[in-house]
Amino acid sequence: MITATEPRVTADGRYSVSQTCTALGIHRNTLHRYTELGLIKCGFRRETARKFYKGSEIVRFWRAQL
Repeated sequence: MITATEPRVTADGRYSVSQTCTALGIHRNTLHRYTELGLIKCGFRRETARKFYKGSEIVRFWRAQL
């Protein structure tokens, strides 16, 4: 279940998978499923190819779930 309070993130910030899960109050498997379904978009770091989520995307996704 997604958190009832709006995530406190910086719009321009980049957040890791675990940070995004904490902000939204969901499990990483749930975040992965939402990403695969295209409900939330991620980027990839050039150096490590790890996923990141922009703060603005986290808030946009949270507001869409209301």
